[in-house]
Amino acid sequence: QVQLVESGGGSVQAGGSLRLSCQASGLIFSSYMGWFRQAPGKEREFVAVITWSGGSTYYADSVKGRFTISRDNAKNTVYLQMNSLKPEDTAVYYCATGYEGTYYDTSGYKYWGQGTQATVSS
Repeated sequence: QVQLVESGGGSVQAGGSLRLSCQASGLIFSSYMGWFRQAPGKEREFVAVITWSGGSTYYADSVKGRFTISRDNAKNTVYLQMNSLKPEDTAVYYCATGYEGTYYDTSGYKYWGQGTQATVSS
């Protein structure tokens, strides 16, 4: 009943920017929406989260000051503006619907998108 579709990934040079989008469909009763990323051989890690109601945001230390998460409630869409990209940011980025739980852990989320690839070259 819930589907999340990420878009906006691509390949950029270090220092460049990408803007990811996650459009949600279905009955979204989540409290928050999060972005996670996973690089080859690594665990899926928390990137950013935003609450639907108040727009409160939290970021992983690794992206703080460079990434900005936002949402458009009318469009059921969340965004991740990624600036000053580094090669270490290369990963598949996933959005997910969060419910009562731990926002910085995958356990706090129920539905996930298929992911979009972001590649940052040196």
